[in-house]
Amino acid sequence: KHLTLEDRIYIENSLNKGCTFKVIAKYLCKDPTTISKEVKAHRLSDWYHKGTFYNAKNFCVHRYHCKKTNSCGKILVCGIKCASCPTCNQTCSDFERERCTRLDKAPYVCNGCDKKINHCTIAHKYKYDARFADRKYRENLSDSRAGINMTKRELHQKDMIITPLIEQGQSPYQIATNHPELDMSVRTMYTYLDNGLFTARNIDLKRKPKFKPRKCHKTQITDRSVFASRTYAEFQSLSPDVYVEMDTVHSSRESKKTLLTFFFPKEKLFLAFLMNRCTKGAVRLVFDHLEKRLG
Repeated sequence: KHLTLEDRIYIENSLNKGCTFKVIAKYLCKDPTTISKEVKAHRLSDWYHKGTFYNAKNFCVHRYHCKKTNSCGKILVCGIKCASCPTCNQTCSDFERERCTRLDKAPYVCNGCDKKINHCTIAHKYKYDARFADRKYRENLSDSRAGINMTKRELHQKDMIITPLIEQGQSPYQIATNHPELDMSVRTMYTYLDNGLFTARNIDLKRKPKFKPRKCHKTQITDRSVFASRTYAEFQSLSPDVYVEMDTVHSSRESKKTLLTFFFPKEKLFLAFLMNRCTKGAVRLVFDHLEKRLG
């Protein structure tokens, strides 16, 4: 559903031709508001920095008719008009920045403007660049999923409570139990300590510096073809007459015994079989037993 680089290139080319948001949205099968938000959010700011014949670095709307002199008050007698002085915009009380209506309403950018860039006297220009917009979108997409879900102020308030208690010798478990107003789990507190977000560090804890780092063995399925025709959407499309839900329920860690369960949605029938261990062979024995009894 998100706009692609090809979509943004089309938006840029259409804006250069003077097309409206409605025309662009119709071609991309989007809402005109989507195009409007895209242009406003990702437009490139181009601050005017070159003095030209048409604009000598004075961005006031009154510069052509202004007859003020010595508005800064630094010099007693100054024969130069303030409109020609480079400090006019910073010192004049009547300064009013010149604005362009194209930037306040659609299309919000200078793309497709009839004026030449060198002849335009507007100081702060905006343009839509497809590649810049796509790069900014990618950065926002990753930044929005990075970091912690907490403001600086909230983190500082929690740090003012947690750090002194850790220095007193309390564990994160004690702090989380005795201070429910923190609204933090023990695991989250350990994670923030690991990442150095609090003033206290792991070395300030009593027991953790003595432990070796845990070895984490992650098993990832590299062959994604095993999920073909086995997604949840395809499960929802099935009729209750044609499937049975099967699952395994483990007992305590000390025991290897497991329950193999079957649920028949149509008949509302639930069956459970006890297995000595959770293996392929044990499951096969249950099916062999059912086939032998039921045929």
